[in-house]
Amino acid sequence: MDKSAPARRRLALLSSHLRPATSPRKSNCFNPLVVTNCTSSSNAENTENGCIFCKIVRGESPAVKVYEDDVCLCILDTNPLSCGHSLIIPKCHFSSLKETPPSVVASMFSKVPAISSAVIKATGCDSFNLLVNNGEAAGQTHIHIIPRKASDCLWASESLRRRPLKLDQEAKKLGKNIRENLPSLGNIEDSKGQVSDLIGN
Repeated sequence: MDKSAPARRRLALLSSHLRPATSPRKSNCFNPLVVTNCTSSSNAENTENGCIFCKIVRGESPAVKVYEDDVCLCILDTNPLSCGHSLIIPKCHFSSLKETPPSVVASMFSKVPAISSAVIKATGCDSFNLLVNNGEAAGQTHIHIIPRKASDCLWASESLRRRPLKLDQEAKKLGKNIRENLPSLGNIEDSKGQVSDLIGN
């Protein structure tokens, strides 16, 4: 094992903050020694328009860092919904989960148990909401960890009466349409090997 690898990774990370690249180029999120400009080929225009996450990763905008590794960064939200509200962001620019490589998504979500536990302990909360932002209108791709306490009335929707799903033909059609849009995941099958709608005849 190369004992200098951790030192080279730290140097690359420091260099990315001290000497950010000046022109957008395609990122390489899989080599920790490559200093990136936090852009993907299809989203260079978002970085040019001032993506706040790219600026934070490059060290151009201030942020309170909670955790950092070669793939992702966790910061405190600058406009928190509750004390300790944190964001896990990829260190490369992706405007949607569909564009984000599975290994990057896995790396981000693998940090949730440890970071959320630390946030809960630090804030004295007993729960948290996990919220995923996906797409440009939702503010790029990132994960929110939002600490909660009983009766904090954070979400107005929590006071709304929820209506049960009617297990009718319309629900069956919706389920079928969703399944048809999951070609890479296959169909949900019951024990007899037939597609199940979980709705009685």
